[in-house]
Amino acid sequence: MAHHKSALKRIKQNKKKNARNKHVRSTLKTVIKRVREAVEGKDLTAAKEALAAAIPVIDKTATKGVIHKTNAARNVSRLTKLVNTLG
Repeated sequence: MAHHKSALKRIKQNKKKNARNKHVRSTLKTVIKRVREAVEGKDLTAAKEALAAAIPVIDKTATKGVIHKTNAARNVSRLTKLVNTLG
C-alpha cells in the first residue's frame, strides 16, 4: 500500500478513471455488436440506423482517449464496409 499523499491520490484517480473507461469500452462493444447483428439479420435499414448510432459513440470513445484514433477509424471503416455489403 502506498504511503505518500500523492500516491494515495493517484490510486483514487486511477480507480475512478478505470471505472469510467470500463463503462465507455463496454458501451462501445455493445454498439458495434448491434451493427454486426443487424447485418447478420440481413436488415439494411436496421443496419444503417445502428451504424449511424455507432459512429458518434466510436468517435467519442477515441476523443476521450479510451481507444486510439486509428482504432476508431478502423472500426468505422470496417463497419461501414460491412453495412455496404447488404446493398
